[in-house]
Amino acid sequence: MTPDPSGDLAKLIDGLVKKRLAEINVAFPCSILSYNKEKGIAVVQPLIQFSEDPPTPIQNVQALGMKKFVSIDRPPDIHFPELENGDVVYVVCADRQIRDALTGAVTQPSSKRIHDRNDAVIVGVFPCSL
Repeated sequence: MTPDPSGDLAKLIDGLVKKRLAEINVAFPCSILSYNKEKGIAVVQPLIQFSEDPPTPIQNVQALGMKKFVSIDRPPDIHFPELENGDVVYVVCADRQIRDALTGAVTQPSSKRIHDRNDAVIVGVFPCSL
């Protein structure tokens, strides 16, 4: 029996696609390692392990806050989540680099990174930590 070059090529391409897809970060649960409530920034530990080594903690993860208007004659109250070490949160990685967008202006990304852990945002707390 002769080897099938197209079958080998298909396996190679399939392997490359799977490898690339495994490098894309979309969303995952994390544990809070530390949290600065005044800045709304945390250091988190991803809780899903894909290799022999534990995942590396992610620094400077923004926690989504909210503005709450109590009265129309005063500025809104700003609220960040009450997070504690060990809380299990859900982290989402932005499609593109978000640092420049945090100014509120429309901008071109200053980095080519896509779905990178450096652009992670805490969007919620799992019920086990409430």
